[in-house]
Amino acid sequence: MDRHILKRLVKAVFCGLMHVELEGTENVPASGGCILTTNHLSRMDTPLLLIAVNRDDMCALVADKYRLNPLFSLIVRSTNSIWINREIADHTAMRAALAHLRAGGLLGIAPEGTRSQVGTMLEAKSGTVLLADRTSVPIIPVGITGTEDCMAKLAHFQRPTVRARFGKPYQLPPIDRTEREESTRRNTDEVMCRIAALIPEKYHGIYRGHPRISELIKEGLA
Repeated sequence: MDRHILKRLVKAVFCGLMHVELEGTENVPASGGCILTTNHLSRMDTPLLLIAVNRDDMCALVADKYRLNPLFSLIVRSTNSIWINREIADHTAMRAALAHLRAGGLLGIAPEGTRSQVGTMLEAKSGTVLLADRTSVPIIPVGITGTEDCMAKLAHFQRPTVRARFGKPYQLPPIDRTEREESTRRNTDEVMCRIAALIPEKYHGIYRGHPRISELIKEGLA
C-alpha cells in the first residue's frame, strides 16, 4: 500500500476513535538523517508516530515477532521499515539502519528494545547510542503517553487521549574509546532522560529521580 494512503487511513482511525495530541512536531527537521527516540508503552506507538511525522523517508526498527500481525506487516512494507530480532545482536538490521541514516533518512527507535509491560520506562539498551555515534546524526526525543491503556478504554467505549511530545534536537558527545562502557552508559542515560523530561514522572520507571531529568526541565529542554 502507498505510504500516503496508509497514513490517511491510520490517521482517520486514530482521530476517529481517540483524542490525539501532538506537540513540538516542528522540532523534526524537514530533511537529513536523524533518529527519533521514544518510550514504548504500546503497539499503538508506531502508528502514532506514523501520523505525527510529516516525512516520507521515516522508517522504524520493528520487532520481528510482529511479522504475522497484519497491521504491522502493512506498516513495515509501506514505510520500508526494518525488522529486527531483539533476541540476538541483529547485525543485518543494524547495517540497514546505518545505511538509512547515512542516506539522510529518519529512523524511529525505542531504546528500551521492547514494549514496557508495566506502563513505565525500562532500562535502555545501547543500540541507539551506537547508531548515533557511527552516524553523527541529531536525535529528537519523543515522549508518548496514553497509549498504554488505550485499547482497554476503547473496549469499554471510552475515547482515550494519546499524546506525543517532540523535544528539541540534540547530539551526543562521541563515545570515549578509553572508557567505552561508561561513556556508552552515560550517553544512553542522556537519551532516556531527554525522553523522560517530556512526560509525567509517573512514567519515568527506572529513571525516576535521575538528576539529569530535572536539569533538562530547568534548562527548558522539555
